[in-house]
Amino acid sequence: MLKSNKTLGIIFFPAFDWAISPTHPERQERLLYTQDQLREEGLFDIEGVGEYKPDVAAVEDVERVHFCFPEVAAVATRSHLISAGGAMKAADLVMEGERDCAFAMVRPPGHHAMKVVHGSRGFCTINIEAVMIEHIREKYGRKRIAIVDTDCHHGDGTQDVYWHDPDTLFISLHQDGRTLYPGTGFPRELGGPNAMGRTINIPLPPNTSDEGFLMAVERIVLPILEDFKPDLVINSAGQDNHFTDPITNMNFSAQGYAAMNDMLKPDIAVLEGGYSIQGALPYINLGICLAMAGVDYSHVREPNYNAERIRQDARTTAYIEELCKQLPALYFDPPEFVPKDDSRVGVISGNTFIRHKQIYYDTDGINEVQQESVTLCKQCRGLYKVETRADSGPLCLGVEIPIDACPECRARGYQMVEDAQIKGTYRYIQLINRLDKEYARYGF
Repeated sequence: MLKSNKTLGIIFFPAFDWAISPTHPERQERLLYTQDQLREEGLFDIEGVGEYKPDVAAVEDVERVHFCFPEVAAVATRSHLISAGGAMKAADLVMEGERDCAFAMVRPPGHHAMKVVHGSRGFCTINIEAVMIEHIREKYGRKRIAIVDTDCHHGDGTQDVYWHDPDTLFISLHQDGRTLYPGTGFPRELGGPNAMGRTINIPLPPNTSDEGFLMAVERIVLPILEDFKPDLVINSAGQDNHFTDPITNMNFSAQGYAAMNDMLKPDIAVLEGGYSIQGALPYINLGICLAMAGVDYSHVREPNYNAERIRQDARTTAYIEELCKQLPALYFDPPEFVPKDDSRVGVISGNTFIRHKQIYYDTDGINEVQQESVTLCKQCRGLYKVETRADSGPLCLGVEIPIDACPECRARGYQMVEDAQIKGTYRYIQLINRLDKEYARYGF
C-alpha cells in the first residue's frame, strides 16, 4: 500500500438538500463527481489518508463572526451550518494532532459573506473559513493565521471580516476585478488603520495560466508568509481559475493547482468555488489531496488538457512580473493610512475611524447600507460598531468587543448596547464579546 508523507483528513459534504436552483452551477454535483473520482483513483487506499464526517456549527459559532439580521435562522439553512461544521471538523483534526493537515470539501461556499449578513451574495451566506478560524481561536487560544484565497473571484467577504484584524493575514489571488465579479480586490485595498498591510490583493489578468499563478505565489505570497510566520496557513481553495470553468476567464490547470498547493503547504484547505463539475473539479481536488498528503501528483491530468492552447502570452507574463516587483512592498512597507473626505474609503473623527458601505446581495437581490466605526485605541485593536439597514427594513446595530479588548473599550461596548436599548433606535441589536466569550441578541 502506498503511504503518504503527511496524514490527511478529508471531510465531504455535498449538501444534497441545498441548491440555488436544480441547474445552477452551485449544486450538489460539484462534489459527487469528485467523490467518485477519489474512490476510483484509490485515494483512500493510501495509508495516512482518511475520510471524516462534518460537524454541525452551532448558532453561537456563526454569531462569533457575523452580525446576522434578523437572526442566524432567518438567513442560513442547516446545510450552511453543516458546511461550516465541516470546516470546523478539519480544524479540530489538525489542532488536536489527529491529522497533519485536512481538506474540507464542503458546500455551500462562504468567502463572499461579509461581517454583516442579511442574505446571500455570490452564492455565499456565512463565511465558513471565518467561522472555522474563530472556532480555532475560541477553543485553542489566539493564533496568527494566514488565509490564502485562490478562488478566481476576489474573496471580498473574508477581506471584510478581517479588515481590522492585525492577527490575520489575508492574501487573495484572483482574476482582476475590472473583468469579473465582485469588482473588488485591488492592491490599494490594504486593511483598516489598525491593520494596514494585513490585506494583500493580487489581481491577475484574464487568461493567466500555470506560469503566472506559480510566479505570483513564489515571488509575492511565499516571502510574505515567511515573514508573517503564521501559526496556521488556510487555503481558501476556489477552483474556478481552471481553463474549463464556465463563469471565469483563466487558464489554470489541475497540475498547476496541485503544484500551487505544494508550494503553499496549507494546514487546512476549504473548498470555495469551481463550476466545471465534470471536466475540472474531480482532477483538481485529486491533485490537491495528493499534494497535501505529500504523494506524487505528476500523473493527474484532466480531459482536453493542451499546454500550448492555454499558455499565457508574453504581455500577460510581463504584467505579472511587474506585479511581483511592486506588490510585496505593500506588506513589507505599507503606506501610512491616510483618511479621505470620501467616507466610503474612510474618515477619522477624533479617535474613531468611520466608513460607509453600500452592499448588493446579488443572489437575493438585497441592497444594504451600513456605517461601521472602529475605535483607534492604543491599548487594543478597538471597539467595532456597525449600523445597518437592508432595503427599507429596520435599522440594526452590531457591537463587537475585540478579543484583546482593554477595560475602556470593553466598558464602552456594554454602554453602547445599553444606550441603544434605552433609546429604541434599533429593531435588532447584536453583541459579540470575544474577550468574555459572550454573544447576545436584543430586540426579539
